[in-house]
Amino acid sequence: MTSEQSRIRGVLSPVLTPFNADQSPDPDRFVRHCRWLIDQGVGLAIFGTNSEANSLSVAEKRKLLDTLIEAGVPAAQMMPGTGACALPDAIEMTRAAVQAGCAGVLMLPPFYYKGVSDEGLFRAFASVIDAVADARLRIYVYHIPPVSQVPITPALVERLMKAYPGVIAGMKDSSGNWDNTATMLREFQPHGFDVFAGSENFLLATMRGGGAGCITATGNVNPRAIVSLYHHWQDADADQRQAGLDRTRAAFAKFPMIPAMKAAIAWKTGNDAWCNVRPPLVELDSAQRTALHAALDEVGFEMPNAAMVA
Repeated sequence: MTSEQSRIRGVLSPVLTPFNADQSPDPDRFVRHCRWLIDQGVGLAIFGTNSEANSLSVAEKRKLLDTLIEAGVPAAQMMPGTGACALPDAIEMTRAAVQAGCAGVLMLPPFYYKGVSDEGLFRAFASVIDAVADARLRIYVYHIPPVSQVPITPALVERLMKAYPGVIAGMKDSSGNWDNTATMLREFQPHGFDVFAGSENFLLATMRGGGAGCITATGNVNPRAIVSLYHHWQDADADQRQAGLDRTRAAFAKFPMIPAMKAAIAWKTGNDAWCNVRPPLVELDSAQRTALHAALDEVGFEMPNAAMVA
């Protein structure tokens, strides 16, 4: 999972947050799911988009992070999401992640205001870095314009790298635009800026372009096959492996992604509590769950040792 200088690489998952019936986070299932992911060779991008992170308070996220550390889950395999619209929240979460010994943080830009300038975004990232003021800090900027509507441009990346060499460590590119990922790989990967694809759909292309791996939603449910491609991307059957990943991803993509992944875990573990999501998300209804099961059966979907997650 890590290479020289403790730079995290490989396959990471924005870990699903399990909720109880009263919509409170379930720390015990959270720990079990994280341990299962690590057993499959997957790193932990806790508090990412698919973690419903922006539906969690800072206090809830800090408590879950502390719970993982206390349970002995290795911080060196964690890249918590720490970006927030409010700079004090981003600073608090980033400082907590660094103090816990996490390998890095995945940082959204402030995303409520649209049409903001690169200057404004530079000041936001700089404010967090300067406030945390810790040489251990490694930031992976999170580019997800389909959701945030606030892009992280190549010009902004270049400026941040020059101002904070070593601190600005890489990017998760969830643009869904391969041309953008290719630009980031070409312009910045050779200079120590690690590029992660935001979906396993682009894993093979990213590895062929010199990238660091992927941070992907379906790492929560299909980790073994994704990790296998990461390790065997140079093998003769790599394109065939990629096609298999694409089929499984497409089966999930027929449904709202977060409720679908939680429904799949509920199905494979027999624990319907996994279906719980926090508003404004809504769980799959019974007809959708039946259709999901059929779609996943068609592609041969499996969750090895799923009982660990129950």
